[in-house]
Amino acid sequence: MSKNPIQRRLVAILAADVVGYSRLMERDETSTLTELKVRWGEVVEPLVASHQGRIFKRIGDGMLVEFGSAVAAVECAVELQKAMAAANERDASDRPIVLRIGVNLGDVMVEGSDLYGDGVNVASRIEGLAQPGGVAISSAVHEHMRGRLSIDFVDSGSHEVKNIERPLHIWSWSPDGDAVVTSEVAGNAPQPPQSKPSIAVLPFDNMSGDPEQGYFADGITEDIITDLSKVSGLFVIARNSSFAYKGLAPDVRKVSRELGVRYVLEGSVRRAAGRVRINAQMIDGTTGGHLWAERYDRDLEDVFAVQDEVTRTIVEALKVKLTAEEEARRESRSKIDPQAYDLLVRARQTLLQLRPEAAVEARRMLERAIEIDPGLALAYARLSIISFAEYANQWNNATAENMTRALELARQAIALDDTEPQGYTSLAITLSWMRRLDEAEQAAERAVALAPNLADAYTGLGNIRDFQGRHEEAVALYTRAFRLDPQFDMSLHFMGRALLALGRFDEAEIAFKRRLTLTPRSDMSRFYLACLYGLTGRYEEARRFWQETLEVNPKFSVDHLRRALPYKDPALFDRLVKGLRDAGVAV
Repeated sequence: MSKNPIQRRLVAILAADVVGYSRLMERDETSTLTELKVRWGEVVEPLVASHQGRIFKRIGDGMLVEFGSAVAAVECAVELQKAMAAANERDASDRPIVLRIGVNLGDVMVEGSDLYGDGVNVASRIEGLAQPGGVAISSAVHEHMRGRLSIDFVDSGSHEVKNIERPLHIWSWSPDGDAVVTSEVAGNAPQPPQSKPSIAVLPFDNMSGDPEQGYFADGITEDIITDLSKVSGLFVIARNSSFAYKGLAPDVRKVSRELGVRYVLEGSVRRAAGRVRINAQMIDGTTGGHLWAERYDRDLEDVFAVQDEVTRTIVEALKVKLTAEEEARRESRSKIDPQAYDLLVRARQTLLQLRPEAAVEARRMLERAIEIDPGLALAYARLSIISFAEYANQWNNATAENMTRALELARQAIALDDTEPQGYTSLAITLSWMRRLDEAEQAAERAVALAPNLADAYTGLGNIRDFQGRHEEAVALYTRAFRLDPQFDMSLHFMGRALLALGRFDEAEIAFKRRLTLTPRSDMSRFYLACLYGLTGRYEEARRFWQETLEVNPKFSVDHLRRALPYKDPALFDRLVKGLRDAGVAV
C-alpha cells in the first residue's frame, strides 16, 4: 500500500495575535469577544481577501494566513495595522484591540486546508518579536520586497527565540516610524533602529560642455561617496546603487524611499582650464526640501581638498562628530597631479567593464599614473585588484604569478598609505584566495575599521568568514553589505552560498533567484541552485539548472571550482556537490 507523498510549497505566512488578550478577557470577557468578532469580520477578513490571502488557522485571539506573494503579505500586514489603529480611534474605547504581526517566507507542508512546518513556526516566533501595533518580517521577506514597496522597515538585528535553533534576523515597521522589537529571551535587549544620518550621493551632472568628460564627473561623485564612507557617524549608500539612477533625473523622495536613506546629495561638475567647479546641494528625502547648497571652485591639483570640503559641509550640517583618527586622516590629505588623478579616474571607469581588454587598458593607465606620482597608494591598490581579477577569471594568460604580484602591490599600497582602505581590501582578497585566511581576516577587519560604510569591505570580510566555516557571521556581514549597496548583485550570491551551507534552503533559494533577476547570465548562481535542488530532492530542477549552467558557460568545471574556492574545510564544498550527484549529474 503506497502513501501519497507529502505536498510542499513555498508561501508567505502572516501570523497575528491580540496584545494583552488575557488581560482584556479578565476585565470584560463578553465585550472583548464581541469586539474581536466585529474586528475580524469588518477589518481583518476583508483586507486579507483583498490581498489574495487565505486564513488557514484561527487560534483563539490569533490567526495564520497564507499568501502566494511576500509583497502582498507585507502590504496586508501594514494595512491591517493602520486599519486597526483607525478602528480604535473611532471606538474611543479604553479596551483597544491591538495586534502584533509577523511575516515569514518559507517552505510548508500541506495537509488538506492546513499548513505545517518550519515556515509556519518561524512566522509565529517573528510575530512575538513585533512591536504592539507594528509588523516584524524575516530577512527572506525583506530581501523579496526590496524595491517593490515604499514601506520603511528598519534593521532590528538577530534574535534567539524558543524552539528555533538558528537566530532570526528581523526587520521592523511601526506606524510612528520608531520601530523596536521585543524579545522572548530574557536579557536580550530590544534592537534600536538605524540612528546614524543616512545619505545617498547621486551621480553629478557633467557641465563641462564636452560629453566625453562624463567620466570625470562620475569620478568626482565616486570619490565623494568613498570619502563619506570613511565617516563612522554616517550611513552611506554605495556607488553601485547610487549610480543606478544615472541619467534618470528621479524624484529625490522616491530615491530616499527606495534606498532607505533620509538625505540625498546631488550636484554638477565643471572642468575647464586646469580648474574644477563643483555645485552641490543636499535634500531632505522625506520632504523634498533643500537643506543647503554650496559651490566649490579650486585648481585641479586641489581636487582632494574640494572633496574634503564637501564631506565636511555634510558632516557639519548633519551634526556628525569625526573621531580623532578620522580627523587626523583628513589633516594629511595632499595635492595631486591633475594628470595622475585623471588617469586614476579613467582606469576605475575602464575596469568596471569587466573584460580582459579593459584590464589591460586600466593597468596601462595606472602604471602611467605611478610614473607621474610614485607615491599614489590607490594606484597600487587597484593594480593589485587587476592582477587578482585576471587570475580569478583566467584572463590574459594569467598564472599563479599574478597572485604573487597582487600580494606585492597590495602591500606596497599599504606601505605608502596605511589609512587607505582599498589597500587592505586588495590584500584581504589576495590572501584569502591564497588560502591564508587568518591573515586575510586581519586585513579585511582593518578595511572595515577604516571605512565603516564601504560595502566591498563587508563583502570581503564576509567571504573570509564563509570560507572559514563561520557562515552565520558571513550572512550578517553580507546583509550589512547589501543594505549599503542594494544594487550589488554579488552580495545576494554570496549570501545564498552561506545560507546554503547552513542548510537554510528556502532563504538561499530566494537569494540566488533574486541575484539572477539582476544578473541573468550568472553561471555560479545557477550552479549553486542546482546543488540546492539536488540536496532537497528536487532532482528535475537540479538537472535543469545544471544544464543552464553549462549553456551559460560551456567551460564550467566543478573540479576547477573545488581547487579555486579556499574553503578551510574542503569537505563543505563536496557536501554541496553531493546534491548534483544525488540528482544523477556526473561531476
